Amino acid sequence: MEDNHVMKTGTTTVGLVCKDGIVLAADKRATSGYLIAQKDTEKILMVTDNIAVTMAGTASDGQMLVRILRSEMKLKKIRTKRDVTVTEAANLMSRMVYSNVRRPSMIPGISHFIMGGVDETGFYLYDLFADGTISQVKDFISSGSGSVMAYGVLETMYPKDLSTEEGKKLAIKCVNAAVQRDIASGNGIDVFVITKKGAEKVFAEKFNTRIEA
Repeated sequence: MEDNHVMKTGTTTVGLVCKDGIVLAADKRATSGYLIAQKDTEKILMVTDNIAVTMAGTASDGQMLVRILRSEMKLKKIRTKRDVTVTEAANLMSRMVYSNVRRPSMIPGISHFIMGGVDETGFYLYDLFADGTISQVKDFISSGSGSVMAYGVLETMYPKDLSTEEGKKLAIKCVNAAVQRDIASGNGIDVFVITKKGAEKVFAEKFNTRIEA
């Protein structure tokens, strides 16, 4: 049974592989049971200047794992005197997720990440599943409670060799489709694009659901 006092990121997140980069998108709603706990949640977080992750699941676990990963990336760069590759970051995070989900706790530590990044060898998109499984994504991926709706859009509209500009528009359509039907997703959309220049937020829009008197 889900603990109604545990804040979940609810969530619809999307990752796209484009010919000139990676696109990550997510909604902005966090829920606690049937309560909308937060309407402006950042579900896409920077790890380094060239790596970002989306998170779904228990909010506290997701945020803590990202903070630990950031620290580990800085330490590894100091020790090795080189930038950490996306694959190295993804493998480290998958081990952290694996350990976290298997740690005995009264609150289930469930977190699902999509990692996108660029390094000297190219662009990468990884699915870091809640059980610690890691897999490289060659086209698109979605996670969270609204992923079913997002996949419906992706399966019919994702073309090969799309640009990041096209990918941004498609990602917005995916999250918007989920927002229309998934009660745990909503209140806005954030989109990050990762190119050779690094990761950058390129779109942020909030939905005003209040009725003005």
